[in-house]
Parts: sequence; structure tokens; C-alpha cells
Amino acid sequence: MNRLVKRVNAVLMALIMGISGVLFTAGLFFNTQVVTASAAEDTIVLRVCNWEEYIDEGGWDKEDTIDLESGDIIGENSMVSDFEDWYYQTYGKKVKVQYSCLGTNEELYNMLTLGDDYDLVCPSEYMIMKLMAEGWLEPFSEDFYNTDIEYNYYAKGVSPFIKKTFDENKINEEPWSRYAAGYMWGITGIVYNPEKVTQQEASTWTIIDNDKFRRQITIKDNVRDSMFAALGAIKADKLTSQEFINQPDYKERLADEMNDTSDETINDIQDYLQMVKDNAYSFETDSAKADMITGKVVAGYQWSGDAVYTLDQADEDDFELDFAVPEESTNLYFDGWVMLKSGINGNSEKKQAAQSFINFLSKPENAVRNMNYIGYTSVISGGDSDVVYNYAKWNYGADSDGTDTVDYKLGYFFSGDSDDERYILKVPAEQTYRQLSAQYPSEEVMDRSAVMQYFDSDENARINQMWINVRCYNLNKVPVWGWIVAAVVIIILIVTAIRMKFNKRY
Repeated sequence: MNRLVKRVNAVLMALIMGISGVLFTAGLFFNTQVVTASAAEDTIVLRVCNWEEYIDEGGWDKEDTIDLESGDIIGENSMVSDFEDWYYQTYGKKVKVQYSCLGTNEELYNMLTLGDDYDLVCPSEYMIMKLMAEGWLEPFSEDFYNTDIEYNYYAKGVSPFIKKTFDENKINEEPWSRYAAGYMWGITGIVYNPEKVTQQEASTWTIIDNDKFRRQITIKDNVRDSMFAALGAIKADKLTSQEFINQPDYKERLADEMNDTSDETINDIQDYLQMVKDNAYSFETDSAKADMITGKVVAGYQWSGDAVYTLDQADEDDFELDFAVPEESTNLYFDGWVMLKSGINGNSEKKQAAQSFINFLSKPENAVRNMNYIGYTSVISGGDSDVVYNYAKWNYGADSDGTDTVDYKLGYFFSGDSDDERYILKVPAEQTYRQLSAQYPSEEVMDRSAVMQYFDSDENARINQMWINVRCYNLNKVPVWGWIVAAVVIIILIVTAIRMKFNKRY
């Protein structure tokens, strides 16, 4: 009897212990799940889409250190990783950036229309305008531009010139600055070989149809850039006349001329670009940089950031290239950060993280890191900080004992005052037509700059058809005899096919 009782008690104890173990394990599993879920909920996921190689990825060697008067700058970690650490230290919240890249503005737009979700993206100025017009964008919070807030590096450091541009340009009566913050900016011009092309020859858009350089010039393989160059060339006499330049509303008139989409003008552009197509070495997107350095071509239409890169690479090979800005006009372009309404979706924490990402990139030291990595020019001048200006001086300033130097005024960009003595940089004279003039164009150049606006659906249809005609073949240009020949050939082919089929049957 005692043995039976002991066995029953042992079995009961085993069952109790087993059940307890199961409950304990289940409790641990449940608690682990709760902790994991809680940790996940505490992490803000920020989905960012940007151009490829358009943010510092870190991994600098010590010899890459930028040793400025204001202190050394080096990119040890990626900018994204540094932001995640900074955000946690600053706000006590974890953020995880899901970073992806886009190829073209049109690719980004297609992804959005297909339902891809991002919180923060970096399109070009015309796509920003399009997204604004179509209601895609989330406006910045009221305190984003409050310069009294310590971490609002964008509001405190954006160039007065850029700020004015974003404030004055509007879509549906709302300024760009309501929905967009600048990132990088630049102009367009001509990179050329000074041994083959004179500065005067390079300083006009008409160089692209100059038969003196037949098959030795490149032009951009996209409709907007090619259209801008064509407008400058077609209207060259008007745009460079003193009567036009001296008009009190010159800037407004220039913008109108460089955004002319009338049927007559579109036809003129098509005819002109078809002539250019016969004269140019190629329509290209990226190959001109190598073609210029290797001497395949003597001149090429370039964005200023790529111009700096091309000249830098040529210098390494002891091959001299220069940069010229056409006298008619230059295209002032931007890439900027915008928040997507569908991504933010009313989430205040995500919106703060997105705006903080912009602010972190706008910290002067980080603006310098990105400029150094990308090669383009940041919209950040630095405000009260001299870091960005010191970087310009570090890159382009003349040696104290240098000869053949000139004063280069950068006040318009850094403080808003052209004659601000704090921002007059003493540079080698050659830099007025080389890298410095591309990265920080003079105020005189900016006076003849124009922003190319976005086109509505009707304008887009006509312009895209024009571009198809240029890049492929314009059927409207086929003469009557050509259509007759084509028709005869088609008829012969059809008759031949019928006969062959008939012969096979019998």
C-alpha cells in the first residue's frame, strides 16, 4: 500500500512539475514575444529613397581627412548609420533607415503610382513640382523652419540664395519651401578642351551645332536638358541682345523664354535637335566624362557636378579641360528632399524622423562630407558656421605666395550680400573657368540662370513626341515619294507571301 501511494504521489508530482515547466516555458516565450514586439514598436522605420552614390558611405582612410581651419572632417561610418546613432542620442528613440536608390525621376514616379511606399525621397526640381501639383507631398511641420530650435540645421544653414529660390517659386500658389528642402544644386554648361576649342566658342549653346566640331561634341540624352540647350541656341540672338538683357523684368522674361512650349517653338526645337543629332558625337548620360578625358571628343554638355569630376580626373592625367557657361542662359537645377503623404500617413514620430534626417544631413560638417563624396554642391552655406566656406577655401584658395590670383565673390551664396568681405575668396585666376566656377558659379552667371518648370500633360505629350521624332525618326519628314516606295515594297511582300502559300497547297 505504501509503495502504491508513493508511486501515485510520484506520478502526480511528475505531472505537476511537467505542467509547471510547460507553463513556465510558455510564460518565458510569451514574455519574450512581448519584449520583442515592444522593442520593434519602439523603433521608427524610416524608408528613404535617393539617387545612387548620392550620400557619404563612410570608410574614409586617414589620408582622406579634410583638415579645415575649423577642425578635421572624416567619414568613418556611413551617413545613414551616423544618423541612426545621432537620432537615438538626441531624441532617445531608435530609428532604422531602410535606404534604397532610384535611377531616374520617372522611375520614382512610376514606383509611386504602382504603390511603392517611401517616407522621404530626393527627386529633382521638376519632379518636386509635379508631385506638389498632384498632391503627393506632406508639408513640413510649422517648427521645421524655426531657427531657435537647436537641431534645425537646415533652417539655420541653408544658403540665402537657395532659400529665396525655394520661397519665390510656387506651385498652386504654395512655395516650394512648404514641401521641399534642398539637397544639392548646380547649373549646366560646356566642358571643353582649351587646345581645341576657345572659351568664346564654348560659351554658347550654338557650339552643339558648330560643324567645326562635327562628331566631336556630346549632348545629354534626355529631353529636358537637350530642349534647354536647343532653346538657348535657337533664341541666342534675342537672349544676348542688350535690349533684352536690360529689361527691368529680365529674369522673368528669361524664364519665360527658356520655358517656351508653344507649338511653333517645339517644332523649331525638333528641327534644331535633328540637325544637332547629325553633328554630335553622341547623345549620352554618363559616357562623356570618359570621352572627354580620353580625348574622343573636344567638348560636351555637362551638369556642373559632373564637370567638376571630369576636370578632377583630367588633372590626375595631366590633361587640361575647362568649363564654360553659355552666355544665353544656364539651367539652374536642384535635388531636394520631400516627404510623401502616403508614407508618413499621419504618423508624427515618422515625420519628425524624416525632418531630422534632412536636418542631420544639413549639419555643416555633414554637408561637407556629402559634397566631398558626391562632387556636387550642397545647398547649405552654414549660417553662423564657417565650415562650408572653409571647405571651399580648402579646395580652391590660392597659396599665400601665389601669383596670378583674383578675388572671387561668394557672398551672394553664403550671406546674401554680394560684397560681403567675409566671403571674398582669393583664388588662382584659372579657377574662374575651371572647378570653382562649376561648383560655385559667380553671381554674374547666376543672374542669367533659369529654372526649367515641369510640364503639364498636354505639354508633356507634345514634347515627348518631339523627342521620339528626334531620337528615332520623324515620320512627318518622310517625303511623298518615300511613302510610295514603302507602299510598293509592302505590296510586293504581301503578293509574294500569298503566292508562296498558294504554291505549297498545290
